Amino acid sequence: MSISAQDVKALREKTGIGMMECKKALTEAEGDMDKAVEILRERGLAVSQKKSGRIAAEGIVYTKSEGGKTVIVEVNSESDFVAKNEKFLAFVDKIAATILEKAPANVDELAGMTASGSERTVTEELQDAILVIGENLKIRRFEIVEGPVATYIHMGGAVGVVVSFETDAETAAKPEFTVMGKDVAMQVAAMNPEYLSKESIPAEELEKLRLITVESALNKPDSLPKPIMVKVITKAIADGMISDEDKAAYEAEKNNKFLFNFLSKEAAAAFAQVAVAGKEEYAADPIFNKAIEGRVAKQLKEICLLDQPFVKDDSMDVRAYVANSAKAMGASVAVKSFIRYAKGEGIEKKEEDFASEVAAQIAKSQA
Repeated sequence: MSISAQDVKALREKTGIGMMECKKALTEAEGDMDKAVEILRERGLAVSQKKSGRIAAEGIVYTKSEGGKTVIVEVNSESDFVAKNEKFLAFVDKIAATILEKAPANVDELAGMTASGSERTVTEELQDAILVIGENLKIRRFEIVEGPVATYIHMGGAVGVVVSFETDAETAAKPEFTVMGKDVAMQVAAMNPEYLSKESIPAEELEKLRLITVESALNKPDSLPKPIMVKVITKAIADGMISDEDKAAYEAEKNNKFLFNFLSKEAAAAFAQVAVAGKEEYAADPIFNKAIEGRVAKQLKEICLLDQPFVKDDSMDVRAYVANSAKAMGASVAVKSFIRYAKGEGIEKKEEDFASEVAAQIAKSQA
């Protein structure tokens, strides 16, 4: 039977699927619009299953707030180009709205829920989106936060941040709070802290950090406090572990802060061996311990949000910036927590080698 252009157009507007696919579905359905829709949806399931093995490491991180709740969600696509597609963005917004409405516990639970503004499940909506967009898509993760927050999306969804604050509704509604909150969220995006503060780090993690710092110092003898370094070098020399050339270089340059530039790699390795073997002795030395505590403190300033130098004014840390902002507003404000998603982090991406691919095609054609 003849399928009119108007029918194809109507099906396309109803489903968002390309003209050719709509024409094929209408032809198969003998002009029955409802049947054509079902055919397209079944085809969408087949397409999604076919594409499911393809790596989706692009996409966006997205935030949406409503009714005192905020969601941050990551939805992945295969290409960065698709992540800018209006249909993809509309799909992501629908997923965010569904999460806020239904509060699922996880992605698996979300998959079986009816999507916001639809009679179909999230899985079915995902299958439709894959058919329309033509790439594998995955809803990877999300978190819901209640109460006053600040959000920030960097580079169109490459990084997304939600910072949760403890304050009253009146303060949260102030323009000054919005500015301060965005500054803190941008800090999280830029500096990627691991913890809120030293107090929020589990004791076992703190101990692990200290042990790693000790091991690192012993394995890099040029970074040891000078009294410890001298002990290590003296023992290495006494035990005949370095060459005569290195002994002479040490005697000539031992007061030079660039001493290790005059020593061989073999000598440095020997000193590290002595330092590691004498770990118990050196770790008990107050001078060594003071140096280690200083290094740990420096690392904590790098990984703890509130202790990081504020990026817009490094004369103070983030804790001081928030306190100063709260004082200026005449209010009580504290940072409770933060969430930072980076698009595709932890997903192993396929390495493209186009030169090898072309060479393989040429070899195949010549075979």
